[in-house]
Amino acid sequence: MKVCVIDASVIAAAFFQEQFAQVAAALLASARPLHAPDLVISEVANVIWKRQRRNEIDSTEAAGLLADFQMLPLNITSSSELVESALELALGTGRTVYDCLYLALAVKTESIMASADKRLVNALVGTPLDKHIVWIGDRK
Repeated sequence: MKVCVIDASVIAAAFFQEQFAQVAAALLASARPLHAPDLVISEVANVIWKRQRRNEIDSTEAAGLLADFQMLPLNITSSSELVESALELALGTGRTVYDCLYLALAVKTESIMASADKRLVNALVGTPLDKHIVWIGDRK
């Protein structure tokens, strides 16, 4: 089974019933090995915090979502192992180092990065990184 790198947007889509939530949830529940850089922890916690600040969820729900996230079977890679490649990718693509940490992990593991961020995916269409990223909307 092929490895899949997932970014925080996939987790947010599943947790907050965003567009393609069912696809995102199915990916998270699949038997496929899921990977992410350690940045995903901060990003998901920040999304939960933002939703609570907007009064979309209460603090109890926020704590529950963080606990649910921590139970996901994610293989976490230290950003320090990826940062040099991520910076190189960011400089070459104009995308953020944050996004490129996920891409660097996909390149390193010779896998696909799944994202709910259509702008990011579209920005890489036609580049050599195109083969390493997929928009979850295409996984219907």
